[in-house]
Amino acid sequence: MQWILQRFEDTGKLADALERLGIAYTWHKVVPFIGELVPEPEVADPDQVVLFGSYSLWRYADAKGFRPGVFKLRPFVQEQAWHPFLLNGADALFLTLQDVPGKLPDDERQWFIRPVDDSKEEPGNVKTSGEIIKLAEQVLSLDEAEIPNGSLRHDTQLMLAKPVHILKEWRLWVVDKHVVTWSLYKEGQRVVYRQEIDADALDFAQSMVDANPGYSPAYVIDVCRTGEGLKLLETNCINAAGFYAADLNKLAAAIDCLD
Repeated sequence: MQWILQRFEDTGKLADALERLGIAYTWHKVVPFIGELVPEPEVADPDQVVLFGSYSLWRYADAKGFRPGVFKLRPFVQEQAWHPFLLNGADALFLTLQDVPGKLPDDERQWFIRPVDDSKEEPGNVKTSGEIIKLAEQVLSLDEAEIPNGSLRHDTQLMLAKPVHILKEWRLWVVDKHVVTWSLYKEGQRVVYRQEIDADALDFAQSMVDANPGYSPAYVIDVCRTGEGLKLLETNCINAAGFYAADLNKLAAAIDCLD
């Protein structure tokens, strides 16, 4: 596999792992707004290329026909196999940004909000209805031609759900239908990065992978423990998700062996 990296702190850690494994890689900058890479990579086989860095690299990978390139995901909230296990599944409200001012009551209710698509336009977070309406109005005041790629747009679909008290949160990396590494990243309100996971949480995550085997060859799945048991928080693009305390040797080796 040919590895193309955009330089960030996390991809620097990935490069260290690739070096330990004896896997070659190259560094590249992304030209803003244009999306080209500098220097232009010399690709031996377009069917054996993977890119890590910002999520926007998918456009470059698609334009060049690189495979696997960037592992784009279907919105996890639309995956029927996972609906019974979603943290925010049953009571979620789905609105496009342009529908928010007219359809979301300005009653100061708190909502957990995130884009449905795995696009990093807005990180998952809790906002009041008033804050969400204000955010929507700010975006809607812009002409769509003025909005750069990777930002909230008029037609961005949002998921809004009741905030839930979470006891622990883990991120797990899935390659070829198997969880290959994991990291604790939140304990209560404290952000903590440790390479540990409760045994039942690991089993739960693998069961989610098994329940939806055709989702993607590689992705990140976040699971959590609540007072009501283990839940699926979300999935993320493996090429652009933070590594936390993952075992990057195991992750890189697994991806390098993908067909």
